[in-house]
Amino acid sequence: MTKYSRAQAVLHWAVFLLIVQQFVFHEAIVEAFGAFMKGQEFAFSPLIAAHVFGGILVGIFAVARLWLRKSRGVPEELPAPAAQRLVAKIIHIGLYVLLIAMPVSGAVAWFGGVGAAAGAHEIMKAIMLTFVGLHIVGAIYHQVVLKDGIMARMSMRG
Repeated sequence: MTKYSRAQAVLHWAVFLLIVQQFVFHEAIVEAFGAFMKGQEFAFSPLIAAHVFGGILVGIFAVARLWLRKSRGVPEELPAPAAQRLVAKIIHIGLYVLLIAMPVSGAVAWFGGVGAAAGAHEIMKAIMLTFVGLHIVGAIYHQVVLKDGIMARMSMRG
């Protein structure tokens, strides 16, 4: 197997777009949750719905991606020093954990009104941004510096 399946690639890029959307338009949910926790009224807007349902989709897509990894496999690791492979594995595992834990914590906060879950969600947001940034830097490093064609492995073509 030299590349991810089309389904794996589609889910990868869909999750990426959903995560971007979650970060760009998060202010509405933050304001609404703050009002909710203070017992104040707030208007349920399309941006709030997009965050709630986008988060649910991220969690569902992450589980689907894990199922596809198990059932279809993944391309072989590219040759790299052991330390580099370890960092890549930590980032990938961390991303999957966050892709599931963040929607769960968000749902517990939003639907259950649990402030501690909202706090955990905020902490995970910072970690997610870091891990996504490192993932992107790693992909660019492979593509531009090592020129090993890693981006073609996650292409939606073929």
